[in-house]
Amino acid sequence: MAKKRTSEKSAGSGMDTRRILGKILKSIRPYRLLVVLSLLLAVISVVLTLYIPILTGRGVDRIIDRGLVDFEGLLEIIRNILVCILLTAGSQWLMNHINNKITYHIVQDLRIRAFRHLQKLPLSYIDAHPAGDLISRVITDIEQFSDGLLMGFTQLFTGVVTIAGTILFMLSIHPLITLVVVVLSPLSFLIAGFISKRTFSMFRKQSETRGELTALTDEMLGNLKTVIAFDHQEEARKEFEEINGRLAGYSLKATFFSSLTNPATRFMYSAIYAGVTIAGCFTVIGGGLSVGQLSSFLSYTNQYTKPFNEITGVITEFQNSLASAGRVFELLDQEILPDDEAQASLGQVRGQVDLEHVFFSYTPDKKLIEDFNLHVKPGQRIAVVGPTGCGKTTLINLLMRFYDTDSGAIRVEGQDIRKVSRQSLRSNYGMVLQETWLKSATIRENITYGCPGAAEEDIIRAAKKAHAHSFIMRLPEGYDTVIGEEGGSLSQGQKQLLCIARVMLRLPPMLILDEATSSIDTMTEIRIQKAFAEMMKGRTSFIVAHRLSTIREADVILVMKDGHILEQGDHETLLKQGGFYAELYNSQFAPS
Repeated sequence: MAKKRTSEKSAGSGMDTRRILGKILKSIRPYRLLVVLSLLLAVISVVLTLYIPILTGRGVDRIIDRGLVDFEGLLEIIRNILVCILLTAGSQWLMNHINNKITYHIVQDLRIRAFRHLQKLPLSYIDAHPAGDLISRVITDIEQFSDGLLMGFTQLFTGVVTIAGTILFMLSIHPLITLVVVVLSPLSFLIAGFISKRTFSMFRKQSETRGELTALTDEMLGNLKTVIAFDHQEEARKEFEEINGRLAGYSLKATFFSSLTNPATRFMYSAIYAGVTIAGCFTVIGGGLSVGQLSSFLSYTNQYTKPFNEITGVITEFQNSLASAGRVFELLDQEILPDDEAQASLGQVRGQVDLEHVFFSYTPDKKLIEDFNLHVKPGQRIAVVGPTGCGKTTLINLLMRFYDTDSGAIRVEGQDIRKVSRQSLRSNYGMVLQETWLKSATIRENITYGCPGAAEEDIIRAAKKAHAHSFIMRLPEGYDTVIGEEGGSLSQGQKQLLCIARVMLRLPPMLILDEATSSIDTMTEIRIQKAFAEMMKGRTSFIVAHRLSTIREADVILVMKDGHILEQGDHETLLKQGGFYAELYNSQFAPS
């Protein structure tokens, strides 16, 4: 089933906040003109908003006493207030539209980068990480990042400009009281900073555990039949509950710590507002301020503290966003396979393959293939047999250069495959594996996946050779029938026949057949084996088989165990030797 989940190194833990912020700013750089425009609109919106209390204060001062009201002055002030409100609404709407555009374009770019990066990562990285965790990074974590980024643009920009603007307006009214407000405000920042440091680690763990849960869910759903067949439901439920419980715990702690920020800072701002009110009243009594100016100042004090409350709310979401962004950037920082398109091409391939003193292991502490040597002549059929874990699939991975050897060399036509382009190497192989792969498309598109420009008659000929034509014609739209992901409602045997037809259409000079007829009924298998025999004529073929009856006609049979070749020879020779192959063969056909 799946790869190990719980031992994964935390994705975001290897990247500190400063590096994450630096990468976010780099992602924003292509949209810097829109960011500048958004900032200008924020400044316009804030200036107009902050000008309204000035007008309001002047209006208060126009009301001198009962019967002594300057109505003409008040009407002019009201008109000015209405104009400011309309202009503010328009600039805020345009600013939010630009912010949305910036955010969603950045997220779109990030998803495209992540998806392209995944396609270039070495298989060693893909094999070491559960598919669900990678999906969580590309989908969920980027979505979380976008939420925090949008809040940062819409509230952080406006909040910072509002704070700066209110200070300037308050200084114009009364510098001394303004100084009291400014001096006391950093206490709120200290409280918010103290709490935010603790919330980041919780949000990071929450994000990692969410990826772990996604990986488990993806694994269980993708292998549901296997889970039910082996009565693994209870164990799967317990594992799900354990991970879900940890996720709930991290989420509660993250939410608890982050929720402390807002009430703590609100208390500080309420205390500041009360202090300003008292100081302002005494100043009015002393003649240092008018009542209208005091009302304007109190309005500014309230507007000054409001962005801090909003920013502390943004900090909570931003911590979550940073944790998610860290996981995404950790993926993007993984070293990709170097571009080898400029390397030499294999050219004309007859099928000569040599493995010279090959050593390979997936992990340094667990040796697998050691000093492996093999010479394959063009057109030979090489069968590879042995117990599970002996290195059969690993040999295929090395031949296809999904992994590179630790030492030694694999040569095709005398050329080291590490010195030719991967595309050049792999285009000369045709693979039919036990695990089928079909995409959501028509039958025709699935057969022509490796040969897009194939003619209709060639497609039908390949399908007939694979004994797939008859069942295809019984489908509602024949070759134009659209099948779902992984073959939709087709049987496993039908899916495998389509994969065989795909190779028969291309007919490359070298073939890899890994238990290629495992899901096909006996009668069809006999026909397919004949088609394979025809297809393999003149082509170098590597056949991985568990059923030894399917490899009797192989030119050379490699008997592998623990990464070594124990025996090699044809079927009759190995049986006469009476060694490990004879033991394996007889165990399959011995009476029960």
